[in-house]
Amino acid sequence: MAGPDADPVAVLSSPAPPLLRPLPPLWRQREYRLLWTGQVVSTLGSHAAGIVIPLLILAMTGSPAAVGVASALGIVPFLLLSLPVGALVDRWNRRHLMIWSDLGRALVTASVPVAIWLDRLTLTQLYIVAVLNGTLLVFFNLAEVAALPRVVAAAQLPQATAQNQAGYAGAEIVGPALGSWLFQTVGRAWPFVADALSYLASAALVWRLRTNFAPAPATAPRHLRAEMMEGLRWLWHQRLVRTLAVVTGASNFVEAALPLLLIVSAQRAGADAASIGLVFGCGGVGGVAGALVSGWVMRRWRFGSIIFVTLALQALLLALLGLASGPLALGVVYGLVMFVGPIYNVVQFSHRLALIPDALQGRVNSAYRLVAHFGAPFGAALGGLLIERWGVAPALAFFVGVAVLVAAAAGLHPAIRQAGPRRAN
Repeated sequence: MAGPDADPVAVLSSPAPPLLRPLPPLWRQREYRLLWTGQVVSTLGSHAAGIVIPLLILAMTGSPAAVGVASALGIVPFLLLSLPVGALVDRWNRRHLMIWSDLGRALVTASVPVAIWLDRLTLTQLYIVAVLNGTLLVFFNLAEVAALPRVVAAAQLPQATAQNQAGYAGAEIVGPALGSWLFQTVGRAWPFVADALSYLASAALVWRLRTNFAPAPATAPRHLRAEMMEGLRWLWHQRLVRTLAVVTGASNFVEAALPLLLIVSAQRAGADAASIGLVFGCGGVGGVAGALVSGWVMRRWRFGSIIFVTLALQALLLALLGLASGPLALGVVYGLVMFVGPIYNVVQFSHRLALIPDALQGRVNSAYRLVAHFGAPFGAALGGLLIERWGVAPALAFFVGVAVLVAAAAGLHPAIRQAGPRRAN
């Protein structure tokens, strides 16, 4: 394991020891297939319900600010709980934690269709559901990320990350279209029914995993605060990973406002729920394409160049959203925005995942996510407020300005600019 001042890129680019035999393709590895399928199914359900929640709140209140609050409440648990949950993930069986988190999310989500059928749904309940689902997502997400290196060999982590991104993007194609169709033609409750069932399916698939996810036995008394600080110290001493966490956090501040900007823009252009679902489906198409080409990009471009160019392209494409005049144009531009996102994600995610020791996976990833998600709830809430007070165009201009600053800062920062080549395996 390299020391804290080692260059992560140099570590990842150093020659690997020869393998006794080639690793089988990921699609032939049972454990990875189960984990991947469970994630794609639950992501499909999440997108089906996720596209409906803003439409439901807008129909109930007519307030973009209320939508922004709901979005922010779903992200706040990452800020409050990431560090302690990360430490607990390294103590507990990650498979069991994923199963219980999925079951909890199924139960919480199922409360929404029940309330709709009883004509008792309120904005307060939707806020509570957002907080509870966000809390359970923290547990599941950190456990799943920490579990991946036990399921996939280190040499295949970049490929697994790219395939995960492609699966999630594929779910983003189908999910919004499915959710908006169910919402508009079957009933408002049914996207949430589909979401609850998707969590049950994910739990069943994770339950079938045979990999040993038990934590390493403790060799000394454990103290939660000390364990959290250990993850933070590791992150702090890895200069490139620390810088990426800050850059990702600033980028997430902008991206958190984007869904509501798209929905309100499409509604004002006369789009119905089905058309809005297609706009987000276009984003999924772009995400799949971006994930599929990420390996090709990683083999040909320097690490720092990929980070800067993807962020700069996102800023440019966000500006083009202001010129889009209808759902089709919005969908095309959003698809391009989502095309570059997976490339950035695969690069930074595979870097840190390969570097983090297994015993620290939960703690370091929680510290990273604390920084990376810090701005997201503020971006979501501020986006709704600016749309309500200023309108869509001024709000979009504000977030475009932030995106430009983020890209410039990443391009000028020595830790990113001087990073060596990052090659896919």
